[in-house]
Amino acid sequence: MNQVHHIRHPLVQHKLTLMRKKEASTNTFRRLLNELATLMAYEVTRDMPTQDVEIDTPLETMMSPVIDGKKLVFVPILRAGLGILDGMLSVVPGARVGHIGLYRDPATLQAVEYYFKMPSEMPERDVILLDPMLATGNSAVAAIDKIKALRPRSVKFVCLLTCPEGIATVHKAHPDVPIYTAAIDRGLNDHGYILPGLGDAGDRIFGTT
Repeated sequence: MNQVHHIRHPLVQHKLTLMRKKEASTNTFRRLLNELATLMAYEVTRDMPTQDVEIDTPLETMMSPVIDGKKLVFVPILRAGLGILDGMLSVVPGARVGHIGLYRDPATLQAVEYYFKMPSEMPERDVILLDPMLATGNSAVAAIDKIKALRPRSVKFVCLLTCPEGIATVHKAHPDVPIYTAAIDRGLNDHGYILPGLGDAGDRIFGTT
């Protein structure tokens, strides 16, 4: 579990509680998710590498830190991962954005890919993979497999909720990938949904059933 970063900040936990409520409207859920993602972005980017560059202030020249390397890449797993993207971009507006489309086969619970598009020069970039729920872990592993094939400098995974089963699946396949989450829930039901969870994140973000 040393690769799991459980973000316990009071504002994060407060907003997550409001999102869990079944009576939360689509508009409320979407707004809270955006706010929560912004707060989580600070923790996820805390250890980004920097380098000192020379700049001129209005008074003198100085050496000051900037983020090192090519611009960061946020990769939402479609479609629910899009709900986290805007909050992350509000903190790092210059980041690049890749997309990976996966759906879960209802019979096997395995991930099926239907779309994949990434920026150029991936070996010089750090990737932050976004998905509200880390449940079975199969989609996360499939996404990380595809991204790692492009040999990025690093990969992190960000989710609102996870559970022991999902963590175990990701760490078995990719023990080097840290997981950032606001909650580690009890487990999965027979359909692969997190309990107590917050329901289907994609449906609640986009108002579908």
